[in-house]
Amino acid sequence: MFEWVIEIVYLLLSVSLLLAFVRLAKGPSLPDRVVALELIASIVAGMVGVHAIDTGISAYLDIAIVLAITAFLAAIGFARFIQVRGMHDD
Repeated sequence: MFEWVIEIVYLLLSVSLLLAFVRLAKGPSLPDRVVALELIASIVAGMVGVHAIDTGISAYLDIAIVLAITAFLAAIGFARFIQVRGMHDD
């Protein structure tokens, strides 16, 4: 039963990752792309966390935490860039 749940979670995370990539490619503006990029990083961190639960290796949780913190800092950098640059459509 537990294996089915893990497979369903992997499937749902993969679908959401695909949809986030579509949003990243289509835009329409830079802030939309930044939010999509942050979403992709969060989904990947979630996938690493699910993989840690699936395999039982707790070192993957450390990787997920570092990935999430790095993505958060990148999002702050992008937000600062957008604030300095101003709100312009692409």
